[in-house]
Amino acid sequence: MASDLDFSPPEVPEPTFLENLLRYGLFLGAIFQLICVLAIIVPIPKSYEAETEPSEPRSAETTRKTKAAIPSANKRPKKETKKKR
Repeated sequence: MASDLDFSPPEVPEPTFLENLLRYGLFLGAIFQLICVLAIIVPIPKSYEAETEPSEPRSAETTRKTKAAIPSANKRPKKETKKKR
């Protein structure tokens, strides 16, 4: 009965190129996700904002002109429909 048992290690096939590509791609994706999560959690010092103060504040007229010149992407032009009689 003891001679019937086979304790040799199972044969595992060598991973193919696509399996290796998938494996390392998943590792890179996981590292990228960790970097993104850490970028959200860890605050960045905003010392550069004090150095780059605008030398001349904008007037209200120039602000209104720029807002009027750029049409909103959400607003579509109205369709002209003919009246049904």
